[in-house]
Amino acid sequence: MSSILGSLKLVSAKRSAGTDPVINRRYKLCQKVREQIALAEALKVGDTFTARRLRRVRDESGVSQVIEVATKVKEWWFFNGGKVCVQLRYGSKVVPLTAKGDKNSIEVSDADEMIVVFKKLEQAINAGELDSQIQAASELVRAKFKK
Repeated sequence: MSSILGSLKLVSAKRSAGTDPVINRRYKLCQKVREQIALAEALKVGDTFTARRLRRVRDESGVSQVIEVATKVKEWWFFNGGKVCVQLRYGSKVVPLTAKGDKNSIEVSDADEMIVVFKKLEQAINAGELDSQIQAASELVRAKFKK
């Protein structure tokens, strides 16, 4: 009589601890860039944009429910002498766009160009071109919570 476990291919394997934090930071930042693209597209047509988040709340009987709430999205651009300057933000920190850290904004002339810039920034994030700058900004954000 043959054993059921004997008919299976048994191996010794260990599950990895989790995903790479660099990938998580890229994903988080790309989600925020997509929100900025949606905000810029809404601004272009004269509409408003609000992001939706899931939030867990308890009702008066103590039962926990997950509801969808609207949250305001802060613009990552500002006006500077007739031009619009776009910044990349990680949490509350501005991400420098060069390795030296001396440039932190991109100058654009209109909403169409702003949308193109955000799409290019998303591509640069996914390609890993800004990993060191994002990590530095992430460490600054985390340092605020350790106080």
